[in-house]
Formats: sequence, structure tokens, C-alpha cells
Amino acid sequence: MRKFFAFMFIFFTTMFAFGQDGAASAPLFNGPISMAIAASITGLAQGKAIAAACEGIARNPGAAGNIRTTMIIGLALIESLALYTLVIVFVQG
Repeated sequence: MRKFFAFMFIFFTTMFAFGQDGAASAPLFNGPISMAIAASITGLAQGKAIAAACEGIARNPGAAGNIRTTMIIGLALIESLALYTLVIVFVQG
């Protein structure tokens, strides 16, 4: 494990040591990193929402329609985080 962290440290620090213009290349990484973070957060949130909806339907099958509708609205709001992040990444260039 130490070798892995040592390799990652050297890998990421040499990028700054050999690069003369690090400030110009930094915005190139901001978009993909922010999109990856937003996509992972939305994936986790959608998984939790679907799991909670399945548990709710299993406990009370009569309320399946209301739970399903609420889950779909919640999933749309959760997915909007990734879409807003994608729009911001494209707008910033």
C-alpha cells in the first residue's frame, strides 16, 4: 500500500514540477473532476432513493402508486444535479 501511495504522490507532483504553466492547465481538470463528483453523488443518491422506495412498497403495497410517483419526482430532482453540473462545465469552457 505504501508503494501505491508513493507512486501516486510522485505521479501527481511531477506534473507540477515539469509544467511551467500550471495555472493555465488547472481549469482543464476542473470540469471533468466536478462532473465525476456530481455523477457519483447522484448515483449514490438514486440508489438510496430506489432502495427506500422498494422498502416502502414492500411494507405497504397499497401505497405503491404514491411511493412510485414521489420516487420519480425525487429521481428527477436528484438527476438535475448532474445536469446542472454538466451545463456549468460547458458554460465555463
